[in-house]
Amino acid sequence: MAAESVIEENKLTLYSYWRSSCSFRLRIALNLKSLSYHYKSVNLLKGEQSHPEFLKLNPVGFVPVLVDGPVVLTDSFAIIMYLEDKYPDRHPLLPNDILKRAVNFQAANIVSSLIQPLQNLSVLNYIGEKVSPDEKLPWAQTAIRKGFTALEKLLEDHTGRYATGDEVFLADVFLAPQLYSAFTRFNIHKDEFPILSRLYATYNNIPAFQEASPENQPDAVY
Repeated sequence: MAAESVIEENKLTLYSYWRSSCSFRLRIALNLKSLSYHYKSVNLLKGEQSHPEFLKLNPVGFVPVLVDGPVVLTDSFAIIMYLEDKYPDRHPLLPNDILKRAVNFQAANIVSSLIQPLQNLSVLNYIGEKVSPDEKLPWAQTAIRKGFTALEKLLEDHTGRYATGDEVFLADVFLAPQLYSAFTRFNIHKDEFPILSRLYATYNNIPAFQEASPENQPDAVY
């Protein structure tokens, strides 16, 4: 993990897919809080998210899933908030300032509600089947550009070294995977979004983010 002191007892189990941005954001949060976890791969391309044993953990069939002893948690946002409540003193992900907290929630929600759901694997497969395979990329790019335009406007008066100042908070945890996906998978040009592009470069130098990056996962395939 990124930090020197890592919580080992009651080790968590993370069901993840290397290229899933929702799993990516949760891996960042776990690393920032120095929480050790056992990694279990769920291969989305092979349909393992639809296997009966996985559906017992998450009937929706999405990753990530986090198992904490008897507790089974789904939805990355909910899981991250659970970790924030359980380990509030280990790299807090929300600032004390109420305006900054609101901006963090807004940024996280733009990513998790307005961008990522429209460019996830199941939606893109549906577009490919019902419309045309050639429409998958333009569809994803439209959703990403709309969300990124909103994020640039939201953050223009709040950024410091990171999204909402000089500390890494919730907004950064959600932004980094979405930026990675947009710039490396969906051919969004960095010069279209200068604030987000600068943040992306900064995130690439943070160990907790680097260790969570898709190419560094045990199930990564190229």
